[in-house]
Amino acid sequence: MIMKPVHGDVDSEREPAEIKIFVPADCYRAFQRCVWIQVHESGRTQLEVMRELVDDFLAKYEC
Repeated sequence: MIMKPVHGDVDSEREPAEIKIFVPADCYRAFQRCVWIQVHESGRTQLEVMRELVDDFLAKYEC
């Protein structure tokens, strides 16, 4: 995931950085709805769901 560098303990929580993407309005609404569903069904936070999405994208393209 694209993150700001963290100084100190390697095991500490990574500080998130903002990623901005531009998509059609219908994709934006679908994404927001999907994240909302995942948060409420899994009990995870919105940030955790978004991190998983970016991690999956990076793994898919071997980045």
